[in-house]
Amino acid sequence: MDTIFTRGPSLNNRLALALVLSVLLIFVDHKLEGFKSTRVYLNSFMSPIQYLANLPGVILSESAQRLASKERLLEENQTMSNQLLLMSQKLQQFDVLAKENEQLRLLLDAPVRKESRKMVAELMAVDKNPYSQQVLINKGAIDGVYLSQPVIDDSGIVGQIMEVGSTNSRVLLLADVTHAIPVRSLRNDIRFIATGSGSLNELYVEHVPHSVDIQEGDVLISSGLGSVFPEGYPVARVKQVVRDESRPFSRVIVTPTASLDRLRHLLLLWHESDESQDSKTQDPKMQNPKTLDDATEEQAPEDKDSKDIDQEESENA
Repeated sequence: MDTIFTRGPSLNNRLALALVLSVLLIFVDHKLEGFKSTRVYLNSFMSPIQYLANLPGVILSESAQRLASKERLLEENQTMSNQLLLMSQKLQQFDVLAKENEQLRLLLDAPVRKESRKMVAELMAVDKNPYSQQVLINKGAIDGVYLSQPVIDDSGIVGQIMEVGSTNSRVLLLADVTHAIPVRSLRNDIRFIATGSGSLNELYVEHVPHSVDIQEGDVLISSGLGSVFPEGYPVARVKQVVRDESRPFSRVIVTPTASLDRLRHLLLLWHESDESQDSKTQDPKMQNPKTLDDATEEQAPEDKDSKDIDQEESENA
């Protein structure tokens, strides 16, 4: 007698098939990047759901801000007024220094650094993977965001864009173990490489010889090498230097200047080279170059005049 429900493959065969398919998909995605475009489309498709999931938190945050006490608002207002006064005094000094720097660069025929484009972004979500330090922001390709774009906050460099969707993007933080940034010491201009440790409060400076002049409290800023991060932005402060002669290099631990565990509003930066390329395309000298035919036409009358002079001298002789 035939049974109604036929028996399928065993559980062991199903498990083996699932493992083989999983390994195959991981290999195709990691080595061949076969699902790169698919991931972008899925990210764009999931962005409305992420906005909806983030909506209750935004509503609660706004409600809590509106219910803040009057005394707290007055205290914050007084604090902000004092900070504004101090920042205004520093800004006046910076204006004088900027003008002097511009004049010195003109004297040295050096190019003057122009103000780069910036855009404010807001944090949407944080990656829950404990082995990955990534966050999601609410700016994407429609806002002009591109891969490897530098991201900062009010204290220093945060990281760079690693994935771009249509309306949101994923930021790889400095603390991620796969991230590295070229830096230099603000005190003596010695260059280093700061790598992520996996912890939000620590970075490692690797391959530092024992004879290098680096001390606790030194400020490390971006060196500008690699054409990813602009030069001069704070990155970290040296926390600990361990010089063990039994090891080939010193162990240097630094603390990021940016509050990677308390991010909310971020700032996207554009490189000066992107804006300079647009200005070059509008240069009339670049649009109307002199061709070889024009040059030969200019030289042709001169050759004709020289031949006439030689003919007259031969007739006189």
